[in-house]
Amino acid sequence: MGIKHKVSEDFFKVWTQEMAYTLGYFYADGSMQDSPSIRGKYMRISSAEKNNLLKIKKWMQSQHIITERQREGENILYLLKIGSHELYKDLEKLGLYPNKSLTIKFPNVPKKFLSHFVRGYFDGDGCVRVCMKKGKTQPLIISKLCTVFTSGSKEFLEKLAIRIKECAETNLLKVYNGNRAFMLSYTTADSVKIFKFMYGNMTKPVLLERKALIYSHYFDLRPQRLDKKVKSVLQYIKSE
Repeated sequence: MGIKHKVSEDFFKVWTQEMAYTLGYFYADGSMQDSPSIRGKYMRISSAEKNNLLKIKKWMQSQHIITERQREGENILYLLKIGSHELYKDLEKLGLYPNKSLTIKFPNVPKKFLSHFVRGYFDGDGCVRVCMKKGKTQPLIISKLCTVFTSGSKEFLEKLAIRIKECAETNLLKVYNGNRAFMLSYTTADSVKIFKFMYGNMTKPVLLERKALIYSHYFDLRPQRLDKKVKSVLQYIKSE
């Protein structure tokens, strides 16, 4: 076995904002590795966002090293690899397993922590865009705000759509097959609701700032979409 680094092995035993977010992020960008030849069980999170891995490492009280790799013509990819039989066992109980990409199912997340789980998954395997188009009286005008979740598992996204509808009163959309994965795509009205849902229950800055600020940019361009809830969330995000 390799060098034993310290980590909070109880991290996934109790639901918290940080735990739910990390679990969601792991469902998106994580993998599990069972290496019986060296009696090792590992959880791995890879991301182009080093700052997010640093946050997760801090929350898990991990002393593991974040490594990086870069293939020719590609951006740097960061990897946090943690060896722990206990964490591995707890992640299995939460529905994760090796080679999960195409068959993963949506986990049983308590409603109180659902927004944090969804925000973590979104930060790993989602995107938000402010779409523009040519205008008649000005070069560019806002076309729509678009929020997208992707997964190799259609079943996962179908259950995600149901859970979001239950909590945010969005439309129940059909999951469609994109070029490389299945996609769940919301346009402006539902994207605003999802913004409130994902960020509205935070009491700690458990988020990827870059994506949150894209929503913020949209509301700067479309102040008529601002309401009391949106203003409150934006003030919290911008203060962090």
